[in-house]
Amino acid sequence: MANINWALLAPILVIELILVIVVLVDIIRIEKTNGPKWLWVLLSLFFNPIGPILYFVIGRSKS
Repeated sequence: MANINWALLAPILVIELILVIVVLVDIIRIEKTNGPKWLWVLLSLFFNPIGPILYFVIGRSKS
């Protein structure tokens, strides 16, 4: 654990946190998604960064 270069890792963690926040705000504000909203919230929180990317690609309703 002492060999981790936090200067390189910190920006990636910040970007992932911002991505999750944007997805959660979008899920709350949007009326309809492709699939249940609770599932997209769980995917976005626990399968980071794949979950938020999947939400924007296939989960967000086009209408």
